[in-house]
Amino acid sequence: MTAAAIGFQDIESVLTTYFEGLYRSDADRLAAVFHPAALYITQTPDGTLHRDLPTYLDVVAHRTSPAARGEPRNDRVVSITQVAPSLIVAVVECSLGDVDYLDVLTLLDAGGRWQIVTKAFHATARRRAEEG
Repeated sequence: MTAAAIGFQDIESVLTTYFEGLYRSDADRLAAVFHPAALYITQTPDGTLHRDLPTYLDVVAHRTSPAARGEPRNDRVVSITQVAPSLIVAVVECSLGDVDYLDVLTLLDAGGRWQIVTKAFHATARRRAEEG
């Protein structure tokens, strides 16, 4: 099956919107690419942190965006893997403030539209270019 047949251009479009939403703290933009029942989850030193989509979007909407702080963009797609006809896993990296994120996004083709249904991620202190 070709990349075009499985809609990788659509996946790239979703991921571009996702990166823009994070960089600009634009909850509306993020809401456009997440499924309404999406789950946000990570492991922290205090335990597992999980949020539903409305809670996650509210957090995003109330933080100062990296764009407003003049931070350079640091986002990229690490991999996109189709694991079933209507299921794709995308691994992406981005940075917000002093934190680097490795996000594992599960995307579902729900009615002909790819949407993020889970965002599981790992956060680490940001590596600076001079640190290598």
